[in-house]
Amino acid sequence: MSRLVPPHGSPTLKPLLLPEIERSEELKRARELKKIPLSSREASDLFMMGMGAYTPLDGFMGEADWRGCCLDMTLAGGLFWPIPITLSCEEKLGASLRYGEDVALTEAQSGEILATLQVNEKYAIDKELECLHVFRTTDTKHPGVQKVMEQPPVNLAGPVRALSEGHFPAAYPGLYHRPAETRAIFAGKGWSKVAAFQTRNPMHRSHEYLAKIAIEVCDGLLIHQVLGALKPGDIPAEVRVKAIEALVDNYFVPGTVVQAGYPIEMRYAGPREALLHALFRQNFGCSHLVVGRDHAGVGSYYGPFDAHHIFDTLPPGSLAIEALKFDVTFFCHRCDGMATGKTCPHGPEQRLEISGTRLRRMFADHDPIPAEFSRPEVLKILQEYYDSLR
Repeated sequence: MSRLVPPHGSPTLKPLLLPEIERSEELKRARELKKIPLSSREASDLFMMGMGAYTPLDGFMGEADWRGCCLDMTLAGGLFWPIPITLSCEEKLGASLRYGEDVALTEAQSGEILATLQVNEKYAIDKELECLHVFRTTDTKHPGVQKVMEQPPVNLAGPVRALSEGHFPAAYPGLYHRPAETRAIFAGKGWSKVAAFQTRNPMHRSHEYLAKIAIEVCDGLLIHQVLGALKPGDIPAEVRVKAIEALVDNYFVPGTVVQAGYPIEMRYAGPREALLHALFRQNFGCSHLVVGRDHAGVGSYYGPFDAHHIFDTLPPGSLAIEALKFDVTFFCHRCDGMATGKTCPHGPEQRLEISGTRLRRMFADHDPIPAEFSRPEVLKILQEYYDSLR
């Protein structure tokens, strides 16, 4: 019997991707159905449902689940869920659909059929209400808010039969692990306590420090990378994967780290997204999530530790996974080592802190980057990437 945490809200995982033997027949049927093009965010949510990461959802949310999710972070049946998972379409197309009708969900650019959905509900949402509760702002400069405000006016809900995982399995062989696969890997290693380290960036020394503390208190670590769409300026996934591999191969004890990627698109919803990250990491088999400064944030929309505090507001039993909360991490010249605001008594003049903007400028100008900030193997890979942009 597995000693790993159970999936969220279900005794077993619920992947919605049809078994391969059934897909060709469903795909043949789907070609005759009305087509609903998916945004990149909707497609990434579909892939997450397909692999079982959004267990126990069986499709895109209806109105009662959407509203409960926005207002109270619970689905209509009372299960904890912090961010709406919805699908929208144009008004004319929505009006043409009958309740109970099956539709094909397609990739917007290529037209590839990704899934079928049975239309059980059609409804309009209050976009400002969703943005105020999920993102704490209606400012369209916020990338997540912008996506919601640009949604077509009609939401469709119903059970999904996924037919594709997109390009991810082929593009990231050995990295694209489904929840059932990570659970099998952890069980094979004899792990019961597993920390997840969420990243959309290459890991520098501060990240390495947090990851190693997590390994000290758990049996092992899952470095879990975003493979879906990011905001402009973020490092592409293939570069990040290479950089993290170099770090793990050279600076971690063999067998203590599993590296994997997953197909979500970042919403940059700060505290609420930290909760979603915890929820689906529980489905991947993780008992803990590393939550650092401004987790899943963007700009100055959230306080640096809002993602810590929101875990303290949850009713007991909301999640089986726990947050490992860390203060700001840095190299302190006076301590002569890595430290956090909780362990280092020295002032900011002793701390090595390099912003993302300054780091990009240093790469562009080939300025020397302190060894205390990042490992040389990682810097070499990143320097090659920035040189390729010139």
